[in-house]
Amino acid sequence: MPTYEYECAKCGHQFEAFQSIKALPLTKCPECKGRVKRLLSTGGGLLFKGSGFYITDYRSDSYKQSAKADVKPPTPAATPAATPTVKPSAPKGGKAKTA
Repeated sequence: MPTYEYECAKCGHQFEAFQSIKALPLTKCPECKGRVKRLLSTGGGLLFKGSGFYITDYRSDSYKQSAKADVKPPTPAATPAATPTVKPSAPKGGKAKTA
């Protein structure tokens, strides 16, 4: 049910009322029984949680396919080496044997 804000013209009392959309506006102040008017209010805030609220969540399959095709693959220089290269060490004795 919506929350409506009212203000009394006689005493200035402001209050809120939970009313159905189909209900008639209130006419009397609960404090002094003076005449009230309904105020314009900003309404409730919305809080989006979960998936499905971003523009990319509802894209078509054809759009997703063309978006993947537009992405450039990384260059080899930009990718780090998976394992470092290890050089064989010389045997103990200072000289390597030659065949």
